[in-house]
Amino acid sequence: MNLPEPPSAFRQPTPSERPWWWRLEDADGAEVTLSGEAAEEYGERRFPSQADAESWIGEIWSGLKDAGVEQVTLFDLDRVVYGPMSLSA
Repeated sequence: MNLPEPPSAFRQPTPSERPWWWRLEDADGAEVTLSGEAAEEYGERRFPSQADAESWIGEIWSGLKDAGVEQVTLFDLDRVVYGPMSLSA
């Protein structure tokens, strides 16, 4: 007897479960789209809390800067929380 495949126990969290995210920007405020290795390492990430989002940016900001990101803006779903925030030291 053939049974259907069970649903995956692993699924992507929904935006409402991880509403916090950073928009990566150039110096003029235009959104930056990373490619290649930078996209794999720093690509779109969502976080369950503001503290998690801020901790992540604090750890990787210099890598983003090296990838051409000049500033970032923090969002809670579609609401701007703050920014743009420069990545210059």
